[in-house]
Amino acid sequence: MAEMMDDGPAGKMMERHAGEGHHHGVSFGEALKVWLRVAALSFGGPAGQIAVMHRIVVDEKRWIGEHRFLHALNYCMLLPGPEAQQLAVYIGWLMHRTLGGLVAGILFVLPGFLSILCLSYIYAAYGSVGIVAGLFFGLKAAVLAVVVQAVIRIGSRALRNNVMLAIAAAAFVAIFFFHMPFPLIVLAAAIAGFLGGRFGLAAFQTGGGHKAGSGSVLSDAESALGEGIPDHARPNLGWSLRISAVLLALWLVPVAVLYAAFGAHDVFTEIGLFFSKMAVVTFGGAYAALAYVAQEAVQRFGWLKPGEMLDGLGMAETTPGPLIMVLQFVGFMAAYRNPGSLDPMLAATLAAILTTWVTFVPCFLWIFLGAPFIEKLRGNVALAGAMSAITAAVVGVILNLAIWFGLHTLFAEVTTVHLGGLRLDIPVLQSAVPAAMALSVAAAIAIFRFRTSVITTLLACAAAGMFWTLPVG
Repeated sequence: MAEMMDDGPAGKMMERHAGEGHHHGVSFGEALKVWLRVAALSFGGPAGQIAVMHRIVVDEKRWIGEHRFLHALNYCMLLPGPEAQQLAVYIGWLMHRTLGGLVAGILFVLPGFLSILCLSYIYAAYGSVGIVAGLFFGLKAAVLAVVVQAVIRIGSRALRNNVMLAIAAAAFVAIFFFHMPFPLIVLAAAIAGFLGGRFGLAAFQTGGGHKAGSGSVLSDAESALGEGIPDHARPNLGWSLRISAVLLALWLVPVAVLYAAFGAHDVFTEIGLFFSKMAVVTFGGAYAALAYVAQEAVQRFGWLKPGEMLDGLGMAETTPGPLIMVLQFVGFMAAYRNPGSLDPMLAATLAAILTTWVTFVPCFLWIFLGAPFIEKLRGNVALAGAMSAITAAVVGVILNLAIWFGLHTLFAEVTTVHLGGLRLDIPVLQSAVPAAMALSVAAAIAIFRFRTSVITTLLACAAAGMFWTLPVG
């Protein structure tokens, strides 16, 4: 496939991939080892994954400089989908062209895909067994504290002035009280931020992105890649059109075939269409996307229950790879419960592969198509303004998610009340679950007071949940 995506004959392209690394001195074999290492250490959500990548490719290997790293990250944050995986694709492409981007992106996803697939088998086969149910009960309670931490962490970075605070508040009101579609909220914030940045308003010039690390800063000129733009990274309309055609076909042709063969209401067609749409609208990372997934997959399609969505997020939190891999679990359970004429486990496995495919193939499209042009736009204030506004809106969306998680974790029953145009979820107080409350409070104390890592907290709560469900006597 890579031969179809680069300029020049296939033999020359592969020679360039495996050769001296475009004059930067990093061989493709060495890069492969680095991306395997990044994949193995990609725990802790996007912030942790990006920090690991920065430490390895900037601080240790000195492949690219600080400014170029942050420029690439800012572009990835403006895209739908997981920014950490897309950043790996971007850097892999910068270093070793299309094949480098493919290898970096696929390796970033593969460990998480295999891990969640194994956990999904266990969940589907033994999820009702007491000790397994207890494991996910504990994970669910801990995930609530993790989501609250995400609200605070992102909010402390994004809400630096009253305008950003207002955008976050408006986003929360829109999705919590009026159930406005998440893509519409992101689009409105992006337009406001773009215009604010374009007209030079100070409130939209706060920038964005994750903190990349501390200590001395590696300049682009001192890095292996240098401060110039590699020849293959310059805009090329012919290459852009070819790669777009290939990746669009890889993404959409399987979905079209499913639609033609089985119709619009088959579970595989629904999965392909729904998660293809998610690939276009999932701005702000997995936490923000889950609010939309819950609204559709739980309430509209009935693929799984609210508590099961939390179980899936617990899996994604404790395995390597992007948190958006939770979508794989949703697709798995959807087909497991609606297998048609197939064996349920086979149907679920195929659905997990389909979900992962339509979720991540577009990520390669966004990078390979846009990155050559983005390389020329370092420091663009309008893009920085759009990113700031999107991040602020995401804070409001994640706050909505935290409340939704809290209701369905801490209470066994939640009712829906309609007040005019508003629709509110109200907990039944008598259905409170004391054990879930205790574990959530303990997880919050561990994370906020003692700075315990997310992985350690989740594993401890999972163990506590299993202990809680052990039979007495």
